[in-house]
Amino acid sequence: MEQGSEENMESSWTLLSWLASGVMVFGGAVPYVPQYQEIQRTNNAEGFSTRVCLVLLVANILRIFFWIGKQFELPLLLQSVVMILTMLVMLHLCCSIQSSNRVSTKQHHITDLDLRYFWSWSSFEDYLMFCFAFTLLCAFITFLFLDWVLFVEALGSLAVMFEAMLGLPQLLQNYNNLSTRGMSVKMVLLWTAGDIFKTTYFVINESPTQFVVCGAVQIIIDIAILLQVGYYGQDTRIKLG
Repeated sequence: MEQGSEENMESSWTLLSWLASGVMVFGGAVPYVPQYQEIQRTNNAEGFSTRVCLVLLVANILRIFFWIGKQFELPLLLQSVVMILTMLVMLHLCCSIQSSNRVSTKQHHITDLDLRYFWSWSSFEDYLMFCFAFTLLCAFITFLFLDWVLFVEALGSLAVMFEAMLGLPQLLQNYNNLSTRGMSVKMVLLWTAGDIFKTTYFVINESPTQFVVCGAVQIIIDIAILLQVGYYGQDTRIKLG
């Protein structure tokens, strides 16, 4: 009887573990669904900082190379792949909206090598080109120093440092605009819930320390953005975006 009870508990724990892993892989992409819908509904992408996409693309590309040097949980690797695809989808939408709303015929491209317009390019292909070039650079450096433990740890720290700054571009954009209009509050609430969940996941699964620190910093920034929502007010918004 006791053996049967233990087997049931073990199978339940396995199921929960699989569910938690599934949430880790796909949960990070969920907050961007309401923001995507908000941009489509308003036909305006100005409230969403595309530099959030920059931060997450860099962080997750670095995390993939960190995994090559230090093979942590597979769900975290898969999460990086899903997040990269999600950010490319968001960038594609923003580029499409900005292109349809553009008044000036002047366009800016990555090949112009003009730092004033870095990450403010006119074409989605420019962002793809950046990601491709950055990935090649990371691959070259990683395979050159892969045997150095210090380098691998530094790579992991750099990846999570970027990820920890995920909400910072949005925080700064809200501050500069003195408004959170155009930003989906649902997105930030889902960020907060997801960051609390994944930080707990990191602690329980004894993930590398870098991941735990990253999660804690993200929660603090999420709370700061939610405070902005209250401070700047949502007078013109009838319901949450």
